[in-house]
Amino acid sequence: MEHSHLAHQHFKLFKPYGYLSQFVNNGQKQASKKLLGALHSFPEDTMAIGRLDEKSEGLLLLTTDGKLSNHICSSNIEKEYYVLVDGIPSITAITQLQEGVAIGFEGKKYQTKPCTVFEVVPPPMFPERSKKIRDDRHGPTRWLSITLQEGKFRQVRKMTAAVGLPTLRLVRVRVGTIHLNDMDVGEVQEMEQLV
Repeated sequence: MEHSHLAHQHFKLFKPYGYLSQFVNNGQKQASKKLLGALHSFPEDTMAIGRLDEKSEGLLLLTTDGKLSNHICSSNIEKEYYVLVDGIPSITAITQLQEGVAIGFEGKKYQTKPCTVFEVVPPPMFPERSKKIRDDRHGPTRWLSITLQEGKFRQVRKMTAAVGLPTLRLVRVRVGTIHLNDMDVGEVQEMEQLV
C-alpha cells in the first residue's frame, strides 16, 4: 500500500561515534564531518529530535514532523544514558550526581536537576566503537546509568567530570519509552510512532 505523502515518517537510529546529529553542513570547518544522511536514504525533510554530540553514540530519534520534534524536545521526557567512566564511582560521587552538581553552561554555573544514577552491573555489551577506548590496563572503569529530564550541551560529560569521573564513552539507550535495545551501530528502524 502506498504511503500518503502527507503521512509523517519516524525513525530510530543507533548514531555511530564521529557523526554529527544533522543532515546539512553549516560551515566550512564542518565540510569533512560525517552526517546522518550517509547512513540511510531518509525522506527529504527528516530532522533529528534533539542531538547527540559528535563523540556520543546511541539512540537518536528522527522525524519528518516538526511539531512532534518540538513537543519531544520541550517536554520533560526521560533520556537514559549509559556512561563509561574513568575510575570507580564512590557512593558519594553517585549521590552527588543524583542530587545535582554545578556545571559550566554558557559561561555561567548551572546546577543540574536531581536525576537517577546507578552502576550498571554486569556491564552492557555494546558493539565495539570505531575509535578505540583505552583499556582497563590504565586503571579501572565502570558503567553508570544516568537518566535526565533535561539536556544541556554536553551535560552528562560535564556532570561526570564534576565528580572526578571523566566520561570515556557515552551511549544514549532510551528516550521516553523507546529503547535502543540490541540495534547495531548505524542501524535505522522505521517507527509507527514516537510518543
